[in-house]
Parts: sequence; structure tokens; C-alpha cells
Amino acid sequence: MPSIPSSVLALLQKPYILTTEQLDFYQHNRYIKLKQVFDEETIRFFNAAISRQVASMSHDLSPIDKRDTYGKAFLQLFNLWREDELTKALVFSKRLAKIAADLMQCEGVRLYHDQALFKEGGGGITPWHADQYYWPLETDKTVTAWIPLQATPLEMGPLEFSAGSHQIVEGRELAISDESETAIQQRLRVTDFRHVIEPFDLGEVSFHSGWVFHRAGANSTQEVRKVMTVIYMDRDMILKAPENDNQVNDWNTWCPGACIGEIINSPINPVLYQP
Repeated sequence: MPSIPSSVLALLQKPYILTTEQLDFYQHNRYIKLKQVFDEETIRFFNAAISRQVASMSHDLSPIDKRDTYGKAFLQLFNLWREDELTKALVFSKRLAKIAADLMQCEGVRLYHDQALFKEGGGGITPWHADQYYWPLETDKTVTAWIPLQATPLEMGPLEFSAGSHQIVEGRELAISDESETAIQQRLRVTDFRHVIEPFDLGEVSFHSGWVFHRAGANSTQEVRKVMTVIYMDRDMILKAPENDNQVNDWNTWCPGACIGEIINSPINPVLYQP
């Protein structure tokens, strides 16, 4: 296993200072894109490391044209930090976790889980959805860091946001599907929420809250759009009674042993940052 360069380790721990304007922007829109969170060396190192881990965990994939909409959207692999020490260094980065805590305005953050989202060349859209539909969490003090492992132009299908759409209740009951794409798109069409579609520079990272609606376009290139995500929650997040089968599954999978009405403090939900 290759070792992590000392310069990369140093950057993973170095605070990224948010301005008042950036904090206000996030509170209003519940998403933000931040440039130069990581440098080229760091992104290239983790591109290689995470690509190796994804390859080792990907088995028996059916041809892309034989999959449903969800399956065409991306290869989705979870909790790589438990399988690979190199990936764990990125997932446990204090630089990222402090950004999450500052954006959520909370005392500290825990890991909910991580995901690698690799959209293959020719991969389809990721339909409109809100992540927190899947999560048995008491409050909306959640944020996902979306970390492209390469520069991501529009033709590769970068993440898109409906700015401020965390205020919308309609559509929260929908899983990622063709139905969610149609229903949420129709709802957003009659609102004033800005649809943000922008490329990502190398080293740029976005953060979005659990109830903001987002999607991604198709990958019309021949390259894989490689993305690593880390999902954070308030250090003091309470497990709520699940409201759908997906939340039951998430409870058992990502919060094992946690009790309804109590702080989620399982061995796989460590505190990643607190002052």
C-alpha cells in the first residue's frame, strides 16, 4: 500500500476558513461550492487510492443498458473508510469536518457514512431527490461533502442544486427514481428557486444539506466521473423513529445499535470534529 505524502496529510488537517458571506450563503441556500478545498496533489492521490478500492469492491456489474434508472446513475459503494486506510484519511479529514460543522453551526460533527459515486461513461442522470428521505435523523443538521476526484465539466454530469429548496415539503417522500425526477422537476418549475448547473474545478468541493433538492446530469463522455462523498451529522444527532423502509434499513446499516430518542453514538459514527 502506498503511503500518504506528508504534504497531503498536512492539508487534510489544515483549517479552511469560511467567510461571513459564505456562511450566510449556505444558510440561505443550503448548498455551497468551495474552490481550492484540496490541491492537485491531494486530488490525484485520492483519485488513485479510491479508484483502486472501488475496483476491488465492484463485482458482477450488469451492462449499463440493462440497469434501471438508479443503476445507470452511478456505481455506489459505501463506507470505504472501513475497508481502506488511505480512503479513511480523506473521510476523517478535519479540514472537511470543520467546514461541515461551521456550515451547520453546531459544536461538532459525526460521520453518518461515506459513499463513492462513480458515474460511468455513458451513465444516465441522477434524478431529483432529497437525501434525508433515507435518513432516520431527528433534525436537518446534516451536510454532504461532494468531492469530485477530477475536474468535472458539464458533460460529465456534475451535481446540480435547487438553491433554497430545503423549504419545499412536497417531494420529500420520494426515493431516487423516474417518479422523483418528474414530480420534483414539475414542483420546482413553479417556484423561484434557482437551478444551479455549474462545472467543478479541480479541488472544488460542494456541501449540501439533507433536505435541499439536487440532481446530476448524464455523463456523455467516455471517462468515469469519480466522486467521493462524506455525509456528516450534528455530533448530538438523535435517532428518530423511522418513517419508511429505507430509514429502517439506514438505521440498521449506518447506525447499528443506536436507540430511538437517543444520540447516535455507534462505533461506526465517530465524532470527526469538535473544537
